[in-house]
Amino acid sequence: MHWIVASLLSALFLGCYELGTKHAVRDNAVLPVLFFANVCSATVWCALLAVAANTPGALPAALLVTPLTAPQHLLLLGKSALVAASWVCSYFAIKHLPVSLASPVRATGPVWTLLGAVLVLGERPTALEGLGIVLTLASFFGLSLAGSREGISFRRNKWIGFLVAGTVLGALSGLYDKFLLGRLGFRAATVQCWFSIYLSLLFLPLAIGWKLRVWPRHVFHWRWSILVVSGALLLADFVYFDALRNPDALVSLVSSLRRGSTLVAFAGGLFFFGEVNSRQKFLAVLGVLAGIVLTILG
Repeated sequence: MHWIVASLLSALFLGCYELGTKHAVRDNAVLPVLFFANVCSATVWCALLAVAANTPGALPAALLVTPLTAPQHLLLLGKSALVAASWVCSYFAIKHLPVSLASPVRATGPVWTLLGAVLVLGERPTALEGLGIVLTLASFFGLSLAGSREGISFRRNKWIGFLVAGTVLGALSGLYDKFLLGRLGFRAATVQCWFSIYLSLLFLPLAIGWKLRVWPRHVFHWRWSILVVSGALLLADFVYFDALRNPDALVSLVSSLRRGSTLVAFAGGLFFFGEVNSRQKFLAVLGVLAGIVLTILG
């Protein structure tokens, strides 16, 4: 699969993931949602590991997990820790903010990823690709301004701060992904498998702390959308990792295209959650589409 197609497909699944996240955490305890969603993902990969061990040749090559050394496991544990911190911040923010606002703010991640890719990895997008990125990010900013009309102050609302922190940590994770898959040659299935397992282990102490009431907490309700969160993220990450393995893929462009998930989350926020300011956000959505087209043409 071409890396641009994989990036756009990942964006579709990621948008479904963001809508599922909003449904799962709305009026619900966040930490158990994080824990159970990742347990579902880890269970899928543990089952695939068992099939591969007991029935060699039964799985396609794309789903095979290669053996790792102890230092390689530590590298993947580091990725899981980075993502866990990002998700804790982002999930709490999504719980308290409209998804049609939260998703565009999270979409500013490519700004940080692009800066890191240029400064650290030495990537140089073409002029047309750069224009597409700028237009896409400007449109995301327009969406954010439209969302601020809903009475949410970007300066005084602490959940905006949580969202920005989660976005920056997510951008760092994107750079780390390119390092693991592009530079060190990790297989996509290997990264996703151990990443999911380690995430479950990292969230376990938080889930136990929630259960023991170590801090004031909300009540947890099991919802079917937790399975949507797990399944959509598995699919989104799998094709995303596959895109990053391509030596021609630029992490800044993959990240920008992946932020097309905002279109899915925006439409779903209006349709499923009755969120407002659709007219003000519509022009910015068109800008997102135009930016993505320019990026592809570049």
